[in-house]
Amino acid sequence: MSEQNEHAHHIVSPKVYVMILFALIVGTALTVLASFVDLGEWHLTPTLAIFWNPVVALAIACAKATLVVLFFMQVKYSTKLTKLTVFAGIFTFLILVAMTLADYISRAWGSW
Repeated sequence: MSEQNEHAHHIVSPKVYVMILFALIVGTALTVLASFVDLGEWHLTPTLAIFWNPVVALAIACAKATLVVLFFMQVKYSTKLTKLTVFAGIFTFLILVAMTLADYISRAWGSW
């Protein structure tokens, strides 16, 4: 008995790639435009403020990265194991970022 290890490849229309390219170009333009606008800050405490420009830039970058991973790397049409591997990588990255931020926030800044 022969075992099939090869899965059928999904063929994506060139229109989809052009639409994704257009979305990436628009995202890049939005990032550039947002860099010229002062979006202000939000004070959590008197010494801790959130500046909105990096938050907006990172949100746009995450959206663009999602499009690249889903369509150009063809994860959208891949097996569940591939999707699980991508999710595990993102989850590990988020844990590392959370640990770094927890260390940064918990330091006694200015107490020395």
